[in-house]
Amino acid sequence: MTDPRRRIPRVDAVLADPRLAAVTGSLGRALVKDAVVRAQQRARAGEIAPEEVVDTAVALLPARATGLRPVINATGVLVHTNLGRAPLSTAAREAVCAASGATDVEFDLATGRRARRGRGALAALAEAVPEAGDVHVVNNNAAALLLTALALAQGREIVISRGELVEIGDGFRIPELLASAGARLREVGTTNRTRRADYAEAIGPDTGFVLKVHPSNFRITGFTAAVPVAELTGLGVPLVVDIGSGLLAPHPLLPDEPDAAAVLRAGADLVTASGDKLLGGPQAGLLLGAADLIERLRRHPSARALRVDKLTLAALEATLRGPAPPVAAALAADPAGLRGRAARLAERLAAAGVPADAADSVAAVGGGGAPGVELPSAALALPAAYAEPLRTGDPPVVGRVERGRCLLDLRTVDPADDDRLADAVLAVRAAREHSCT
Repeated sequence: MTDPRRRIPRVDAVLADPRLAAVTGSLGRALVKDAVVRAQQRARAGEIAPEEVVDTAVALLPARATGLRPVINATGVLVHTNLGRAPLSTAAREAVCAASGATDVEFDLATGRRARRGRGALAALAEAVPEAGDVHVVNNNAAALLLTALALAQGREIVISRGELVEIGDGFRIPELLASAGARLREVGTTNRTRRADYAEAIGPDTGFVLKVHPSNFRITGFTAAVPVAELTGLGVPLVVDIGSGLLAPHPLLPDEPDAAAVLRAGADLVTASGDKLLGGPQAGLLLGAADLIERLRRHPSARALRVDKLTLAALEATLRGPAPPVAAALAADPAGLRGRAARLAERLAAAGVPADAADSVAAVGGGGAPGVELPSAALALPAAYAEPLRTGDPPVVGRVERGRCLLDLRTVDPADDDRLADAVLAVRAAREHSCT
């Protein structure tokens, strides 16, 4: 009897199938070939018939040439670091596509000469915060602080309160970041209380600048004292304020979150912030402040190593000029509207046999912004057993497990995705029923 494995088609024969040939241009030959090889291995193992190799290879093809997968964020955390922080607006995504090919990022089409890189994004940022004398953009807020230390305090001292020596995530600490720039830290005050006199007494000939860091990912309460920005002016050295979350103007729901405009009006010489948190844009570090300081930063040799690419510049400009990004929309969501969405989804799913209920929930800003701020929300409540198959499904839906329930918080789900969310839950229900038969 002929060994069935001899009938397994060769790689080149399978690759010639029109369905596989059609996607080679978008996925690349290597990914398509990998799917073919895996299908052949299943045939050799007797899991599929040789005649099924082509169909199996087609089924094994990835959706795109990247391992990253789009996720429905139903965690209730608006700026979820592990899910890529701020989701980009439609305008920003379109801008990224427009900039993905050859573009005039550093070229003046009218004169045919070189132009200032990213002038559109820089102009949009300057217009958004007119209190700034000039602006600059680097690849994240840590880079903004690093460039500031390199340009203004290399070999010199940075005066900072002990209560603001924060860790910003994944083990990265502000003191170590600044020290890597060749700066020395002059710690003043105590963990819980620092006064203006502490700063004033520490300033000397070696002082590069005073740094005030907003403790955006934690709170210290009780017997505490901190010096407002306005009281740190007039000390004879630049005042740099890291506001962290990227809020450019005051927000009514976040009264304790510092914003760039207010901090500059209070007297800060330089403000650093993130572009991918409350601003709702791409990962970027924003520098806003006195024109002479911005020019020193822009001209520093390290600025080239820390600059952003054309895609980031395009997305940042579209975020600033376009409609409200998803983070802003989620922050402004009406709790009553969220409860209505949850009730409609729960009713629809319950009618299909899913044990679903609408439940009150509490969302958070996340991403190291507005610690302790609770945002009233509403969620779809499912059995906890739904969490894992939803997370590994297509599309992946990431919620949170709380008190034995899987909660899908709708404050972080675009209303346009409600049908996809329901379909994902129904798919889990169908799979559970199939496994029980």
